Amino acid sequence: MTGPSDRLAGLTHRDADWPGLRAVVAGLGISGFAAADALLERGVDVLVVDAREPAEGSVMAERARILDILGARLAYGEEAVAGLPPTPVDLVVTSPGWRPDQPLLRAAADAGVTVWGEVELAWRMRTREGAAPWLTVTGTNGKTTTVQMLTSILRAAGLRATSAGNVGTPLLEAVLHPEPFDVIAVELSSFQLHWSSSIVPRASACLNIAPDHVDWHGSLEEYARAKGKVYAGTEVACVYNVEDEWTRRLVEDADVREGCRAIGFTLGIPGLSQLGVVDDVLADRAFVEERRTSAAELATLDDLRGDAPAPAPHLVANALAAAALARAHGVPTGAVRDGLRAFVPEPHRIAEVGTVAAVRWVDDSKATNPHAARASLAAYEHVVWVAGGLLKGADVDDLVRGAADHLRGVVLIGRDRSAISEALARHAPDVPVVDVARTDTGAMDQVVREALALAHAGDVVLLAPAAASMDMFADYGARGDAFVSAVHRLAAGE
Repeated sequence: MTGPSDRLAGLTHRDADWPGLRAVVAGLGISGFAAADALLERGVDVLVVDAREPAEGSVMAERARILDILGARLAYGEEAVAGLPPTPVDLVVTSPGWRPDQPLLRAAADAGVTVWGEVELAWRMRTREGAAPWLTVTGTNGKTTTVQMLTSILRAAGLRATSAGNVGTPLLEAVLHPEPFDVIAVELSSFQLHWSSSIVPRASACLNIAPDHVDWHGSLEEYARAKGKVYAGTEVACVYNVEDEWTRRLVEDADVREGCRAIGFTLGIPGLSQLGVVDDVLADRAFVEERRTSAAELATLDDLRGDAPAPAPHLVANALAAAALARAHGVPTGAVRDGLRAFVPEPHRIAEVGTVAAVRWVDDSKATNPHAARASLAAYEHVVWVAGGLLKGADVDDLVRGAADHLRGVVLIGRDRSAISEALARHAPDVPVVDVARTDTGAMDQVVREALALAHAGDVVLLAPAAASMDMFADYGARGDAFVSAVHRLAAGE
C-alpha cells in the first residue's frame, strides 16, 4: 500500500499524481496565494489558513475571493493556525516567515506530516523535461543586487531570463509562466532554504554570513546551516566568498553532484579557480582553459561605476559572484561586461542622491543590519553617518570599531540609537554625535541639517542605518524616500 510520504516523493514535476492530495497552505500572502493557486489547478484539495481575516477591499480579500471561486477552503483566526485541522492532511505548504515552532507547523512535525516551503513546491512544479535551470543566490547581504546583476548578464547573453524568489516575484509564477524561461536567477532567504530539500541548482552562491534572523533560527550555527543548503545538489559550480570563512566551510560540507567545482570570488588578485580584481579589471581564472597561466577579462570597475565616482567594494563583490554564476552557466565574457554595464541598482542601495554644499549624499537605507552598514561605510574615506532604528538585538560594537577611522560625525535616529551611541563612546569617543529624538515626519529634515553641519567639503553623508525602519517608517524604502526628499529640500534652500 502506498502511503502519503511515498506519494509525495513521486511529486517531482507538474504533471505528476497531484489530484486528490490534501494540503494545508499556511498564509495568504503573495507566496501562499501562488502556492494555493498552483495546487488547486492540479486538483489538490486545499485549505488556506491565516491568523488574520482579510480587511474588506484589501489585496488579501481579493486573493481570498479568487481562491474561494477556484474551490479552496479558507479559515481565519488564531484557532485556524493553532494546529492541524481535524480532517486528514497529506502536506503543509508554509510561507517563508512562519517559524518552525509555530503551533501548526510544530503539530505537523509531531504528526509526521511533510512541510514544504513555496520554493520546494516550485521546484516540484517544473516541467518533466526541459525545465529552466536555477542559478541560486543566498547570503546575509547583497542577494537582491547579485540576482539582478545576474539576470542582466543572462539577458545580455540573449537568454530569456528572470529573477524570482525572495527578490519579489514568486518562484511559482516564474516556473509556471506560459512562456518558459531559459534560466531563472533565484534569490533565497534562510527561511526559504530551511523548508527546501530537493532543489538541484545548476550553480549556487552564498555571498556572506553574518548574524541575522538568529531569533528565527535559534542560533548563528543554525542560520548558517540553513544558508549552506543553497549548495546542496549543485551540478556545476558552488560559488563562495574567499574573504568569508563561513562560506568556504559551507562549500566544503556540501553534498553536491559529481564534478561540481568550488569557485571563489575575491576583491584581491584571483587564485586558481577564482574570480577577482587585477588593477581595475574583473578577471576570471576559473572558467578559462588556460587558467593556470592566464585569466579572462570580464569587465572593468568603470563598467560598475554608474553615477558614483567609484563602485563600492561590496558592489564589486556582488558583480564577481554574479559573473561566476553566469560563467558557470556558459555565458561568454562579452555578455558579462554588457550585462554589468546595463545593470541599474534598485533604489536605496548605495544610491547617489546628489551633491549639496560640496558634500555627497548617499542613500543606503537597505543597510538594515550591521553587516550591510559595515560594507557601506567601508566604501568611503570620510563619512557623516546617519544611523539607528530597530537593531533587533544586533551587536554594533564591531561595526563601530571598524568604522571609527572613517567617521567625521554621526547623526542618530530611531528607537535603539542609544546602543549605537554607547558603542561610539567606547570605540570612537572623539567623533561628534548628534542625537535626534524626533520621530515625526519632519525628523529627517533635522537629520540632514545636522549632518551638513558636521560635514567638510568632499565628505559623504551616508544613510546606512544598520537597523530596521519600522519604529519610524513603513519600511526601509519609506525611510530612504524621506532622506532623499529632505536632501532635495536642503538643496532648494527650504
